[in-house]
Amino acid sequence: MKSINTLTKYILIFMLLGIGVGFIINQLVEPKIQQSWSDNITLLTDIFLNLIKMVIAPLIFCTLTSGIMKLKDLSAIRNIGGRAISWFIIASVLSIFIGLIMVVLIKPGSGMNLISANVQSLNIDTNSLSFRAFISHMIPTSIVGAMANNQILQIVIFSLFFGVAGASIPQQQNEQLVSLLEAISNTMLKVTNIVMLFAPFAIFASISAIIATQGLNVLLNYTQFIFGFYTTILITSLILIGLGYIFIKQQVITLVSMLKNPILIAFSTTSSEAAYPKTLEQLIKFGCSKNLASFVLPLGYSFNLVGSMCYCSFSAMFIAQAYNISLSNSEIFTLMITLMLASKGIAGVPRSALVVLAATLPNFHIPASGILLLMGIDHILDMGRSAINVLGNGITTAVISHNIEGLPNQDRDLDDPLLEAAKVNS
Repeated sequence: MKSINTLTKYILIFMLLGIGVGFIINQLVEPKIQQSWSDNITLLTDIFLNLIKMVIAPLIFCTLTSGIMKLKDLSAIRNIGGRAISWFIIASVLSIFIGLIMVVLIKPGSGMNLISANVQSLNIDTNSLSFRAFISHMIPTSIVGAMANNQILQIVIFSLFFGVAGASIPQQQNEQLVSLLEAISNTMLKVTNIVMLFAPFAIFASISAIIATQGLNVLLNYTQFIFGFYTTILITSLILIGLGYIFIKQQVITLVSMLKNPILIAFSTTSSEAAYPKTLEQLIKFGCSKNLASFVLPLGYSFNLVGSMCYCSFSAMFIAQAYNISLSNSEIFTLMITLMLASKGIAGVPRSALVVLAATLPNFHIPASGILLLMGIDHILDMGRSAINVLGNGITTAVISHNIEGLPNQDRDLDDPLLEAAKVNS
């Protein structure tokens, strides 16, 4: 946590330096020199973005595949897993949709009128954005090619097949392969931490370039963005609580009260993982089976990041608005589906939502450099994302436990096999 706080401190310092330097250039030099500064200093931005993209493919493959392989006996847990995944999909779609609706209504990026110097270098094929082409493109012809080109959807699809196949191999081989994949993913997390050390310099470059050419008026959009995002988080939280009420009635209020401390931990540390032990403890006290909660909760940490989904849809459209990029309805739909699938399996990655945006946006005419508009305030946004992730996963676990075993049931033998209930209800 100390390293994250230190990084945040330097990001804020370099953001302020960028604002100061950019303002001086904007006020004291002629437009031609302003543009020259902007064009040259953004080399630091390009380096940082390339470093981020460098870790995406191996990180997604290893984390997603190892998570699936840990399930091992797929047939025995298909009922619990099926219910969990169904809920995750519903929650993800709802959170993405709410984020989209709110950003369209609030329009926090309108009026920024940013110009990306890198748009022409993206070589985007507009014909590849049809729904038919999207479905066809999802299936990789070569995983090596998919990784080389950072084709996130193709990597996810291959990881799903690989993970399911790996879960069915003999236990010893399964454990050895999972151990290897986790070692690689842990190494890539270390690489990500190293790459993030360059973030303050990229922030300075991006902010100073924007202020130098656009002036200080562009900063007013941050206030509107933060207010809009937290309003979106609040609305999403109320809807999740409402869905919980449908299944477990008034007990959802008790559950939310019991999850108060884990939510505060996640909010203050900007880490939903930091709240995991307390969340599990409170769910068991609430009446969930220890074994069931121990299975569904970590699954939710990989596949049910509703806060990140709100953030991705809200931020993607904010960046599009900032660059005056208009998307058709089919492009927006495809973007939302892509963001949902690309985000699966990278829970715990530092600033994972930014990584997902950096990998996804260029495929939809939206400059990936736009994420640097958000990095200076990402710590503030991450607090809300982490808190609602804990709330969403807590409600999900309680609802699934209620559907399978009933609640409350504090006197249940917590050592009973997890899968017995699934077999009875399958």
